[in-house]
Amino acid sequence: MQVDDKLLSRLEKLSYLKVAEDKRAEIVEQLSEIVSFVDNLSELDTAGIDSTFAMNDNATPLREDLPSCDTNVNDDILRHAPDASEHFFIVPKIIE
Repeated sequence: MQVDDKLLSRLEKLSYLKVAEDKRAEIVEQLSEIVSFVDNLSELDTAGIDSTFAMNDNATPLREDLPSCDTNVNDDILRHAPDASEHFFIVPKIIE
């Protein structure tokens, strides 16, 4: 994949970012390096590797999922709200 000014413009539009004119060439060069590095990964032969391969055989440790309710957290959050009442945020009416 070739990174050029047209692709950079498209990325700007998709990401809602604006790259300064004096930085465009530098950004294109950096993105080209990143893409070429990722392209190198496609050259790896992974035919004999199991799709569930992991670096170690230990599974992710599980924990018991116990429900809890700490009302202090609720009070702390609502304390910073502009307007709250009876454990609810009060917001302006938007539908009439």
